[in-house]
Amino acid sequence: MASKRITQETFDAAVRENIEEFDMGPEEAVKEAVEQFESQGVDLSNIVKLAPKVSADGPQEPTHDILQALGDLQESVAHSRPQEVSAHLARFFEQCKQHKPCRFLAAQKGAYPILLAAWKLAVVSDQGLLLQALNAVSALTEGQPDLLDTQGLQLLVTTLAQNADAADLTCSGIRCVCHACLKHEQNRQSLVKAGVLPLLTGAIARHGHCADVVKEACWALRVMTFDDDIRVPFGRAHDHAKMIVQENGGLKVLIEAAKAFSDNPSVLSELCSTLSRLAVRNEFCQEVVDLGGLGVLVALLANCSDHQVGLQSRLRDLVKQVLSALRAIAGNDDVKDAIVRAGGTESIVAVMTQHLASPQVCEQSCAALCVLALRKPENSRVIMEGGGALAALQAMKAHPQEAGVQKQACMLIRNLVARSQAFSQPILDLGAEALILQARAAHRDCEDVAKAALRDLGCRVELRELWTGQKGNLAP
Repeated sequence: MASKRITQETFDAAVRENIEEFDMGPEEAVKEAVEQFESQGVDLSNIVKLAPKVSADGPQEPTHDILQALGDLQESVAHSRPQEVSAHLARFFEQCKQHKPCRFLAAQKGAYPILLAAWKLAVVSDQGLLLQALNAVSALTEGQPDLLDTQGLQLLVTTLAQNADAADLTCSGIRCVCHACLKHEQNRQSLVKAGVLPLLTGAIARHGHCADVVKEACWALRVMTFDDDIRVPFGRAHDHAKMIVQENGGLKVLIEAAKAFSDNPSVLSELCSTLSRLAVRNEFCQEVVDLGGLGVLVALLANCSDHQVGLQSRLRDLVKQVLSALRAIAGNDDVKDAIVRAGGTESIVAVMTQHLASPQVCEQSCAALCVLALRKPENSRVIMEGGGALAALQAMKAHPQEAGVQKQACMLIRNLVARSQAFSQPILDLGAEALILQARAAHRDCEDVAKAALRDLGCRVELRELWTGQKGNLAP
């Protein structure tokens, strides 16, 4: 994998040299420069690969469109000309969205303070200009959360609060929140402290008719529960999840939105995914049930299982997220029983059986059944009678190279028989031992779970004693 980096100026100089010294055309010069640097192991992912403009006087210094737009924007902002600012923001936004390297180059050349100034000008102008400014900031900060400073973060919260009724502005502002918080713990904490959480849950409640706002707000809420910044020893992901639920009614907001978007798979996927991120405490899992969320999840799964001929990609993602949500709330033992009583196991087995060709559905289905069977012999009986073990073994046969499917199926079999030895022989009669041995041999990740499943099934398995607890010299 390429690890070396060069500056934009170095690349542009190589292109100019190819034109001036070797009489290449602009396009050929760029292609040659790319091949030259890539052959040296240089990563060009952040380089704008642009042929310099050619005039009658010969090749000019390459002026990248993004920098030209930035310069024009700076001048129009300095002279407070809103119409010109609007035109230049549009150019800047399009360049950033079309070419990823453009936003990195723009950031290096001081784009953020210029956009911040345009943003402030837009606040006192009109909502149309403000929307353009937010879109430009969102495009610039994607993958560059460090650009936003304290002033920008505070202005973002203020903008969201003052324009809460405008769906398009809310959507764009929330997108800025997402970009600012991905892999940036300090920005997350600063925005939470500034009051962004009630604005996010409020956006879902207020704009329940707008799919784009709901999806963006769900994504932002999930980002607030991430622990993805390697620069800090630990974050406040759990605390943020608690605040979303306890102080802002997050679970109720999500469940009510799911009822409103019952026929929109993409929105439902976002809502279920967010629900999974918030079910971090025993009482939160129970609250989902009390608010009617379990009924919604089981109904969604039952509806998806009605699709007999494969799953469209949107429905497949919905099934995956519904299963993930059921798995999350089943962390509460009382909720396990509630899911089984609600017919959840039948729906899970039906989805896995009908869509056996999808490794993602098989893995998530086995994982959900695995949690439901954990420490619950009665639930294991229901799963067995409903064909859960047979479906899991069919999934293992269908996806021998999918480590996730193999691992979750082994764990499910182990949980089914751990406290119900009577199920061992019926499962062995289905050919479980050979499939588990095959999984163990093919996937290193399955070693421990496969041994546990074989042991609890009563099969012969070699268990190595790694340490006896006795004193002695340590082997070198």
